[in-house]
Amino acid sequence: MRIDEETEGVSASRNHLVFAYYVTGHGFGHATRVVEVVRHLILAGHDVHVVTGAPDFVFTSEIESPRLFIRKVLLDCGAVQADALTVDRLASLAKYSETAVVPRASILKTEVEWLTSIKADLVVSDVVPVACRAAADAGIRSVCVTNFSWDFIYAEYVMAAGSHHRSIVWQIAEDYSHCEFLIRLPGYCPMPAFRDVVDVPLVVRRIRRSRKEVRQELGIGDDVKLVILNFGGQPAGWKLKEEFLPPGWLCLVCGGSDTQDLPPNFIKLAKDAYTPDFMAASDCMLGKIGYGTVSEALAYKLPFVFVRRDYFNEEPFLRNMLEYYQGGVEMIRRDLLTGHWKPYLERAISLKPCYEGGINGGEVAAHILQETAIGKNYASDKLSGARRLRDAIILGYQLQRVPGRDMAIPEWYANAESELGMGSPTCEMSEKSSLMNSCTEDFEILHGDLQGLSDTMTFLKSLAELDSMYDSDKSAEKRQMRERKAAAGLFNWEDEIFVARAPGRLDVMGGIADYSGSLVLQMPIKEACHVAVQRNHPSKHRLWKHALVRQQAEGKNPTPVLQIVSYGSELSNRGPTFDMDLADFMDGDQPMSYEKAKKYFSQDPSQKWAAYVAGVILVLMTELGIRFEESISLLVSSTVPEGKGVSSSASVEVATMSAIAASHGLSISPRDLALLCQKVENHIVGAPCGVMDQMTSACGEANKLLAMLCQPAEVLGLVEIPGHIRFWGIDSGIRHSVGGADYGSVRIGAFMGRKMIKCAASAILSRSSGTENGPNPDELEDNGFELLETEASLNYLCNLSPHRYEALYVKMLPESILGETFLEKYDGHNDPVTVIDPDRNYGVTAPAKHPIYENFRVKAFKALLTSANSDDQLTALGELLYQCHYSYSACGLGSDGTNRLVRLVQEMQHSKASKSGDGTLYGAKITGGGSGGTVCAVGRNSLQSSQQILEIQQRYKDATGYLPYIFEGSSPGAGKFGYLRIRRRPSVNPNE
Repeated sequence: MRIDEETEGVSASRNHLVFAYYVTGHGFGHATRVVEVVRHLILAGHDVHVVTGAPDFVFTSEIESPRLFIRKVLLDCGAVQADALTVDRLASLAKYSETAVVPRASILKTEVEWLTSIKADLVVSDVVPVACRAAADAGIRSVCVTNFSWDFIYAEYVMAAGSHHRSIVWQIAEDYSHCEFLIRLPGYCPMPAFRDVVDVPLVVRRIRRSRKEVRQELGIGDDVKLVILNFGGQPAGWKLKEEFLPPGWLCLVCGGSDTQDLPPNFIKLAKDAYTPDFMAASDCMLGKIGYGTVSEALAYKLPFVFVRRDYFNEEPFLRNMLEYYQGGVEMIRRDLLTGHWKPYLERAISLKPCYEGGINGGEVAAHILQETAIGKNYASDKLSGARRLRDAIILGYQLQRVPGRDMAIPEWYANAESELGMGSPTCEMSEKSSLMNSCTEDFEILHGDLQGLSDTMTFLKSLAELDSMYDSDKSAEKRQMRERKAAAGLFNWEDEIFVARAPGRLDVMGGIADYSGSLVLQMPIKEACHVAVQRNHPSKHRLWKHALVRQQAEGKNPTPVLQIVSYGSELSNRGPTFDMDLADFMDGDQPMSYEKAKKYFSQDPSQKWAAYVAGVILVLMTELGIRFEESISLLVSSTVPEGKGVSSSASVEVATMSAIAASHGLSISPRDLALLCQKVENHIVGAPCGVMDQMTSACGEANKLLAMLCQPAEVLGLVEIPGHIRFWGIDSGIRHSVGGADYGSVRIGAFMGRKMIKCAASAILSRSSGTENGPNPDELEDNGFELLETEASLNYLCNLSPHRYEALYVKMLPESILGETFLEKYDGHNDPVTVIDPDRNYGVTAPAKHPIYENFRVKAFKALLTSANSDDQLTALGELLYQCHYSYSACGLGSDGTNRLVRLVQEMQHSKASKSGDGTLYGAKITGGGSGGTVCAVGRNSLQSSQQILEIQQRYKDATGYLPYIFEGSSPGAGKFGYLRIRRRPSVNPNE
């Protein structure tokens, strides 16, 4: 439902109304937009009781009326910030639990009594969850006014915190579902908990004084460039310096501490300063993105230089809106803190923001609230939000950035698409031929072979378009994605460029048993990462403006610099570019330690992705003694979706190392390259993964399963996928992270189990050998001593057979154990990439049992693949997948979405249609690290199977609102692809 922006405003009703307006404790931006709505309600003659934790002056400085009542109560905490730019996800969940979950019963009782006492006609929430439930309990209608909801924000935090916080998200969504409808502000996120939506214009505070009046008060002429620093609190320990500003500039500082000494070109504003007036008097703003800053920057056409705020899911939507209206410039956090502001400020003042939409959202929202309180019904008779929600929250709300996942997201939020359907072979061949011709026209291929890979041809075509974008002023004037603008200036086109390609992988069997030494079977998928690398002498390197300013400020001669552009940054709310001096990798005359590198890349989570790419250089320096004397330009373009459990990170690492090795003449075998890439992920990124992902990406071959024994990484060979068998990957939409708490705790539990089994075997040996009459026949069987000696020195849990586990050890392992208790008894778990938390309880039985049985299942699966083609063969393969899936769930690595997909496969398998003829689908399992991600399904290689997969895809969408991505097809690993060495062909002028 849409309300016309040209509404005539709020006319006082015949009745005197009482509104209870609850304001979240997260930031001034919420309070300031509430002020604007409240002001119009009071102008209409109504009473408004504001329930808030914000200072009184935020409201009283704008509204002087006896009809305004302020009640100082905090009923939610918002997002707890570790500093001005970083949200502490775990602390946010813990604080919300303390604020709103533990005292929930007393909160509801108090609020119901209070709402009844003031005789409230309507409850308004921005965007306090419990207010909606309290209103329902009091028999009062409620409405939310917001651009995001806390279930959406916290859902991603749950992915980091583990499933034990999931109930918080469900409770918040259930609270919101009691709301009558949502008044939705521009720059919104998906909010499926709400049944009905009414869109309104921007809610912004009015300007009281003109630009000229403000500047006269400050004693500043029109010739002075003015930037307003608006962070809502500055980064801890940060000191502003005079040289941060270009000559002729002044900076107005909002929220500065009283004890802070400022340089002469910085002016501290009073804490109760009315910032809209100062914003409108400025030439640009520097700060972090929030609703208040973005909406007012757009309304006042004020260019906004922003620094990303970490772990706050609202930001991508506001940022996209800001950039859509050409009002935003992103600053790298490092440049903010070190004072390299000049190139960003100069870029900002050259912008011409073009927002022309309504800015009377406060007036419009007040009108709707008044009409609702009088009795007008804006809501439909749809199912309640809680009924519609079901899987949407558990899906982690990674639905927010892809079209089709929330149909109400504006078209210009779109950044990626899931492709469905099959084109005709003739059409595909024609397109591939056209691409091939285009590639050879654009580039001279000096080494390597395209191998008929259409994605490689597409990547080369995109490189060629960057060249034309860089050279053509007309093209550069068009609005392009920032990442492509940055990439356009990355390469010297007359010089050679090296291109490598590495695919993601589908975990057919083995999964998390890899770190316990299991046999694994992995298939390289069609989706892959391409990396283009160019070496340049520092004097010839095209530096981005801020990097050039940095080098000039340090007074150095040109020094080697690493510049990286990564496509697809909008899909995961990360910075699209990264740069650093290569000398920063050195600690004296030696490469920095991996621990220091991990901290270096963790400083700015919006650029933490660079650890996967730049970390490759440090590993080559450390492990192979390579020194990089020239600048490196690097472009990363991946079609392997992130967070789906198909090894997007491994494909980036392997493609990057392959390209850098090729460009520097390094000869590294695919196996060794995979092991080096694992070091990047384990030690620099800090994700405790096994090596199967990197090994498959490096050593795999198309349409074959890589069989590898992870002890530590012995490739046993390639297993042909029989022509009558096909594997599919079906994305659940739940973001998987190998670095997540659940994966790490299960890995720790498995290593704890191994340590306990080794100790138990040693104890049995000790008891048996210590008896006067020799070995105890009740404890030892034939060859028992040899078996126990082997088990007492067990290197890999998977080397213990299931029957030995069941016979001797299953009853010795506890279901779970406190970290502190384990450490006291066993000292350590001997896993170099995980750390035991003494205060955490770890499952042991299920995590230890899984790899022991999984290794047996994988061996059986491998043997079955070479057996006769029969329905029994496929049934047995499918049964092994199902067993693996339920074993994951026993470990705590399941998820609602992946369970639903497996059930859908089962339903399809046992349907009458499948039983009437040859079966089509036979089994499915969660893959990789679990806790979401992708499900692997096995079936007959037939058209009917493909149709059933598409039917499952549609059923899943009908149930959850999310349309799964289907992985089908395979492609060669990096070793099989090799590398391309290319040079841009000179452009031919047709007029010459």
